[in-house]
Amino acid sequence: MTQIKKQNLAFVDVETSGLDAEKHEVIQIGCVLVSQDWTGDKPKFEMIEELELKIKMERPEDAQPEALRINGYDPAAWLFAYNLPEAMKIFAEKTKDAIMVAHNVAFDYSFIDKAFRKAGVENKMHYHKLDTISIAFAKLHDVHDVDKFSLHYLCAHFGIENKKAHSALPDARATFEVYKKLMSL
Repeated sequence: MTQIKKQNLAFVDVETSGLDAEKHEVIQIGCVLVSQDWTGDKPKFEMIEELELKIKMERPEDAQPEALRINGYDPAAWLFAYNLPEAMKIFAEKTKDAIMVAHNVAFDYSFIDKAFRKAGVENKMHYHKLDTISIAFAKLHDVHDVDKFSLHYLCAHFGIENKKAHSALPDARATFEVYKKLMSL
């Protein structure tokens, strides 16, 4: 079995203070850590742990109000949030050697990478990354009723409930559920 099929998977979602990784900040990281077993007819996935990290903004004046509204930012809920170095140390240890999986992985990884560099913390994840949008397109592009690949749309297509969309851990959970459905096709 190839090494990539032995790595744990880290289903990651970030909530941010805006859309520009160079200007805006990660304010929440959700992660579902999963083991994978490809020895049978169909792959099997088992959840190891879930992680949710709220991170204090260092530059709230740079935040986009619309981004904060969408992801439900409330200063009171972030009162006891981690500072960036603390959060990234925890995240690095939990995701060591895991392959990052995200819905639009380029977006999430750009913020995660910037956060690691800014915090001065080593990113210990495996260098491979998987994108559920790309996987969905590859597996569903010729299915006539599938013409959108947003997390919301794919959840609806597969009958996956995500009551708290645009919150990091619920979106990471939804991404994991979408991935399982895609891998079973």
